[in-house]
Amino acid sequence: MSDVPEFRLTVDQNPYLPAGGREMHAVLGVRSLGGGRPAEAAQVIVLDTSGSMTYGGKLRAAKRAALTALDTIRDGVHFAVVGGANQPRMIYPPSPERLVRMDGRSRARAKDAVEAMDAKGGTAIGTWLLFAHKLLAARPDAVRHALLLTDGKNQHETADELGRALDRCAGGFTCHALGVGTDWAVAELRRISSVLLGEFLDVAEPDDLEQRFRELTETAMAKEVPDVALRVWTPQHARLRFVKQMAPVLDDLTARGVPSGRQTVDYPLGAWGAEEREYHLCVEVPPGGVGRRMRAAWAKLLLPGGEAAASGDVLAEWTDDVGRATLINGRVARHTDQAELAEAVQEGLAARREGDEETATARLGRAVVLARQVGNEQVADLLDRVVDVLDAASGTVRLKKDVAKADEMSLDTRSVRTVPTRLGEPSPGTGRTARTRPGEPGA
Repeated sequence: MSDVPEFRLTVDQNPYLPAGGREMHAVLGVRSLGGGRPAEAAQVIVLDTSGSMTYGGKLRAAKRAALTALDTIRDGVHFAVVGGANQPRMIYPPSPERLVRMDGRSRARAKDAVEAMDAKGGTAIGTWLLFAHKLLAARPDAVRHALLLTDGKNQHETADELGRALDRCAGGFTCHALGVGTDWAVAELRRISSVLLGEFLDVAEPDDLEQRFRELTETAMAKEVPDVALRVWTPQHARLRFVKQMAPVLDDLTARGVPSGRQTVDYPLGAWGAEEREYHLCVEVPPGGVGRRMRAAWAKLLLPGGEAAASGDVLAEWTDDVGRATLINGRVARHTDQAELAEAVQEGLAARREGDEETATARLGRAVVLARQVGNEQVADLLDRVVDVLDAASGTVRLKKDVAKADEMSLDTRSVRTVPTRLGEPSPGTGRTARTRPGEPGA
């Protein structure tokens, strides 16, 4: 059994452009087949211990969830439990500020410390993240993961302070963030999970925390590769317009690209286990004449140490065949619609909160059309709790007068969770599966 799983990369696109056309879109499907060994891991559990956690059974539920996570962390993993308020503090180990190896003894002591944990003070999430970053930095070769729980807004530091903390933490570890109750800010957790390459979840009922902690910890324990990157080469005079993760969660990676050569840029993809993800790439190429063919981009997956795991070409060919040039690849179209769906939901909810009923109605109506078009039943069901659908086909809706805050937050949170296309099964005539090939540009 290999220590590293096999990766596969598929490229789906319509390679044809009209004469003078410049913009090429492609969907990269990345699949890790698993079968390797779980990587060395380091785990920090960050629990909100501000005063508001004492209400509504949240602290009690958080303790039960943390105990479940401690049972799920496998022996040998380095871990710590941190409490977050105005400043972070060690729950276990109590001192010094370090990770400890999980075994029967440390697990039992950590559980005792969690049971004795109290809650008071405010919320300064950036300081919690910096504290977790310091702890996890001691295990640079491990899969570094933080599980963060909060019930409130980041009231005791500014947005700029949180931003600076995230800039320092970026690339240091992956963070999954959970908001419990209805007093936290969706935009804040979305920002945190995006920069730290994780996901964020809404947990309206405290009793559901235990299951969420178990699932997220199991996922972290199953990772097999700590840090994977996507290297994209483009030819001279071409411009890479964007790289976006499209499944399982929408996330724009464009600004996180780091130049790695004259014509290559590397995008961090975080840790991987046996899983599938999809990415939408758009490149602007110099216009060509009919019959010209070129490589518009070359994508390569890089493992830690720079080893290539898989690669694939994005091609461009100019044609005077209108049918070929105007055909939109099915997966590209699907992901374009899913990105528009998330945007429509978020803009509609923002307008609703601001009292702009006309804009809210129009944008949420558009979301109703798109949710059904892409088959996102979860978002469609959540939209039904926010609007009365009068005509789903046209997107004619009426805003509901009384909407539970938990339903609105759940719709906002889950708007970025997408329905994946079928990886490894290219659309007829457009898909290609490729492996690493020596001597390619950008290698």
